[in-house]
Amino acid sequence: MLNVANLNVYYGESQVIHDVSLNVGTGRSLALVGRNGMGKSTLLKAMIGMIDARSGSITLDGVELARQPSYRRVRAGLAFVPQGRMIFPQLTVEENLLTGLETGRYEKIPDFIYDFFPVLAEMRERRGGNLSGGQQQQIAIARALVSKPSVLILDEPTEGIQPSIVKEIARSLTALRRELGIALLVSEQVLSFALELADRLLVIDGGRIVREADREEVDLDEVRSFLTV
Repeated sequence: MLNVANLNVYYGESQVIHDVSLNVGTGRSLALVGRNGMGKSTLLKAMIGMIDARSGSITLDGVELARQPSYRRVRAGLAFVPQGRMIFPQLTVEENLLTGLETGRYEKIPDFIYDFFPVLAEMRERRGGNLSGGQQQQIAIARALVSKPSVLILDEPTEGIQPSIVKEIARSLTALRRELGIALLVSEQVLSFALELADRLLVIDGGRIVREADREEVDLDEVRSFLTV
């Protein structure tokens, strides 16, 4: 479904992503793990179009997206949950979700959103900025889902969230993937979350993919060695 081939990204003359290739099949889940500063967020931002890639290919169902602006990538079927959530704090929960309907694939907020995230139904008239970090993350995920994506990309979804909510988010994402048939691509530092969510794990170090394995074959000690400072 989603294929990235030989992607190279620079900040000025400094190369930060080096010939990265990966693919995520229909309904599958891929986790990208690594320490801070290793290129996780840069890679995901380049895939969604927030940062330009100097070279390489990004295709979704055979359609080349690497030179397309972000809004066309979203219309093609990508959705992005950014690090830090970036919801609209002055808008209500419901208003935040309505901003995700621009693709026109849903005419209104679908019922499954509130089924999977019941706290959002309870607080739909409250301003997003008044909710906890975990609740705001649920808004950000739900806002991405109402665009009806085929691939949901999440950047550090557990950052600043208490452990009990992290587990709840993992369960919701796994259930949503099975229910909707969407693919997930997640960048993460919390290895337990990544392993619970993903079918396959990639390790990024210095802007390069240095290890990859199916979840059942992951060498945990080796992966942890890339996550420790």
